[in-house]
Amino acid sequence: MKKILIGLVGFLIVACIALYVTTRPKLEADGSYSPSTLALMLATVQKTDFENIAYEKYQGSKSKILVIFTENKDLKMQNDRLFSTGNHPIEALLPMLHLKNAGFDFEIATPTGKPVVFEMWAFPEEDENVKAIYAELQSDFKNPMNLSEFVDSSFENSESYAAVFIPGGHGAMIGIPEDRNVGKTLTWAHTNDLFTISLCHGPGSFLSTALDDQTFIYEGYNMAVFPDAIDKQTPMVGYLPGQMRSGVSERLQNLGATIVNTASDATVCVDRKLITGASPLASNELGKLAANTLLKELK
Repeated sequence: MKKILIGLVGFLIVACIALYVTTRPKLEADGSYSPSTLALMLATVQKTDFENIAYEKYQGSKSKILVIFTENKDLKMQNDRLFSTGNHPIEALLPMLHLKNAGFDFEIATPTGKPVVFEMWAFPEEDENVKAIYAELQSDFKNPMNLSEFVDSSFENSESYAAVFIPGGHGAMIGIPEDRNVGKTLTWAHTNDLFTISLCHGPGSFLSTALDDQTFIYEGYNMAVFPDAIDKQTPMVGYLPGQMRSGVSERLQNLGATIVNTASDATVCVDRKLITGASPLASNELGKLAANTLLKELK
């Protein structure tokens, strides 16, 4: 009996050590933290659920989609630790694959024209479709348009655009919700009856439309967004290296939006010209919904 107890205690000690090690966020060389081993096992995939659909390609004049990416990597937590983030590659590239297959082209921008930043720890290395579009757009990701230049030069050309797309990833919460040019661009799209597409933390960009006491343009809209409640849980498994300083779903609700999901799932939603998704799990569904909706509405 004594040997059994000793063995059980030893097993529990080893298990506790393993749990501790696998749930610790990884300290990177630059001082930021990426997700733990366990978090990566739970929250990332090597191959996505992308469906390679043969759409009837769009042939009209409104073929452009402006994609606003983050250029920032480090999101500061309440404990001052930096989360190594950026745009989630699946949340960005799966919808873009569907929209490309449906005949749309992309103009890629960041707030100041610095290169696009991706959460490369979430890149699906065994997904040939994702790897292909990532390689195809490498030059644009490295040399994106400056969003301020777009605001200054392209608002008069709204007839060439079908939509504005803002991918998710926690990086979308760094500066973009406070960026006046993002607010101007979303308001321009809204005023000119263009579609706005976003998912996960990307809808944090919508907060920019309420800067300087402006009326929130999505008041009364239904939308799918990553739940703050889930963000508050993820430090337990080492996905985030601490609690976020501010979330996204509650702030949107406070401005009058209706959040249609409570889980980080595959929920997608269309309300008027706004197309949203709840999480990385919604990436494929959002892409299909966006492609089919644009093709139907722009005939």
